[in-house]
Amino acid sequence: MSNTPNETLQLATFGNGCFWCTEAVFQRLAGVHQVMPGYSGGDVDHPTYAQVCTGTTGHAEVIQITFDPNVITFDELLEVFWQTHDPTTLNRQGADVGSQYRSVVFYHDDVQKSQAEHFKQKLDAAGVFSSPIVTEITEFTKFYPAEVDHHNYYNLNGGQGYCRAVIRPKVDKFTQAFHGKLKQA
Repeated sequence: MSNTPNETLQLATFGNGCFWCTEAVFQRLAGVHQVMPGYSGGDVDHPTYAQVCTGTTGHAEVIQITFDPNVITFDELLEVFWQTHDPTTLNRQGADVGSQYRSVVFYHDDVQKSQAEHFKQKLDAAGVFSSPIVTEITEFTKFYPAEVDHHNYYNLNGGQGYCRAVIRPKVDKFTQAFHGKLKQA
């Protein structure tokens, strides 16, 4: 008996800056079924955006990706992760500063842990970045979806100043670099 698509789907959870930006990137990849912005890694149950923004909850802004590993592998997701943010800045991505913007891979199993650690070591050894990678590789525990007004943010608010000035250039750069991995229109 063959597996239905739902039986093969897997999860990946990444923190790599503002979840509005990262959601806009990952939802364009073929094999990605859903990208959900939210919070992970902290010690406050059911945090709000306002709470996470204070930097006191321990949570990072993250995206949780539901993907089909028969179309896009976890390693391919890691490749996009490493190339679409600066993994060498501690608790910062561009103008966004605080532990809620830290670079982190929340692994869901030992295979993801091994793959993330290997990828990080390979990038550091090759000197891909001018500074050492500070990305945390941490066991996934809980995910709290962000409030609905943060879902699909760029696609619904692309005309806003932040979207035009910050998110659109990231999406354009990503689209050029990963054009072979994009969903077909």
